[in-house]
Amino acid sequence: MQFTVQEIAKMVDLTAVRADSDEAEVRALAETAQMYQCLCVCTLPSLTPLLRELLADQPHIRLVGAVGFPSGSHTTAIKVAEARELLHMGCGELDMVINVGLLRSGQYQRVLEDLRGVVEVAGRTPVKVILECHYLSEADIRKGCELCIQAGAAFVKTSTGWAPGGATPENVALIKSCVGDAIAIKAAGGIRSLDMLVELYRLGARRFGIGVKSALQIFEECAARSSKMTEYPAPS
Repeated sequence: MQFTVQEIAKMVDLTAVRADSDEAEVRALAETAQMYQCLCVCTLPSLTPLLRELLADQPHIRLVGAVGFPSGSHTTAIKVAEARELLHMGCGELDMVINVGLLRSGQYQRVLEDLRGVVEVAGRTPVKVILECHYLSEADIRKGCELCIQAGAAFVKTSTGWAPGGATPENVALIKSCVGDAIAIKAAGGIRSLDMLVELYRLGARRFGIGVKSALQIFEECAARSSKMTEYPAPS
């Protein structure tokens, strides 16, 4: 399985969503997204207007809003208000953290209502629901996937990038076995190599949340491999 740099960039949500992400990182994010023509960009809500301003002349690069970061434990009313504000800022997608504590507690109806609240206010804007798999059992992940489908989300996403563990082949394979083709999969957290990205794609992920530094490494690795393949074609 081989990809060009351009093909990978069109699957990447370039992110700056850590607690210490500052204006300098957001500017680097915008510059990198423009250089490689990434599909989407995402930062935390208070820095989203700056990111929108920096990419004002790049309307095809989609702005993603972060809802309920990082714990997902906000009340539904707060998540809905945050979603509305981010949509007003111009976000074309929303990445929402599921209420991890309620999911682990078996409060499935409350989790479903929480998800539906954001999906409904989003309307036609795609909502990607972050399970934060590091904190969940296999049964929790399966139930979380089921609730995402019921709520009408566009994607199930593995991680915020804040937890100790991020996307893993095991979690992506598990999610794929749960959702089939009913909902798309986004892998995020700890994707730092081209081989990792390709493996997660093979297992079913079609979008990838990656920080600026790791994305640059992946793009450069892909470009280097493409160059070698051109120079030394594989034997027939």
